Amino acid sequence: MKITIIQPQTIWEDKLANFKKIDQIIANLSEVSDIVVLPEMFTTGFTLNAEMLAEEFNGKTLKWMSDLSEHKNFAVCGSYIIRSAGKFYNRLSFVTPDKETFYYDKRHLFSLGGENEIFTSGKTRQVINYKGIRFLPIICYDLRFPVWCRNRGDYDVMICVASWPEVRREAWNSLLKARAIENQGYVVGVNRTGTDNLGLNHAGDSVVLDFMGKTIGKVDAYNEGSATVDLSMSELKNFREKFPVWKDSDNFIINT
Repeated sequence: MKITIIQPQTIWEDKLANFKKIDQIIANLSEVSDIVVLPEMFTTGFTLNAEMLAEEFNGKTLKWMSDLSEHKNFAVCGSYIIRSAGKFYNRLSFVTPDKETFYYDKRHLFSLGGENEIFTSGKTRQVINYKGIRFLPIICYDLRFPVWCRNRGDYDVMICVASWPEVRREAWNSLLKARAIENQGYVVGVNRTGTDNLGLNHAGDSVVLDFMGKTIGKVDAYNEGSATVDLSMSELKNFREKFPVWKDSDNFIINT
């Protein structure tokens, strides 16, 4: 399974410009991938201007993702702002070349930045099975909550899309590694770079980690770019069998 991470310098609240930018990065890919992962709110940057920028589920962003997926023959995922039944969601969509669509609504809203005052929290933990591999999608702030991210024997790869600011860069890098080690699975962390209109800098630090927390692919900090990594399910299976710490894990129930 080849997975490509895209680290753009997101243009503030300009969907068409961001589509064009990502199209250009993808056009320069030298390898054929199975999945392309984009950051959190990749069409707008992390904005609370949901009233103006929100789309219905089958809006222009999903159409762009679906057309890209079908034309390039890879799945595409990333989050953007959705309006549903009068509420706003920070929603990750995962679109396949045959137009199958899965989605996950961000569970943990960043209350320190007022996200919870505009958006509605998701209630459902989603595991996506694509080409026989199980993916757990999470969004940015979710990364800080290990119970929500806990591998219950139900996923192989965690995908975290983010708009994580440079000021908390150390936390981003540390938490991604911790989630990989404690869950014995691959972790894909995709972040934006550049400075947004709120004055926040973003280093990016987009990375793919293996099940031991080792970096196996990354995009250089502060630069736009991409990286493609081949994930080995046989290596993951062998590691889990040889070092089965998951057998000693605790059972729990999440109240939603």
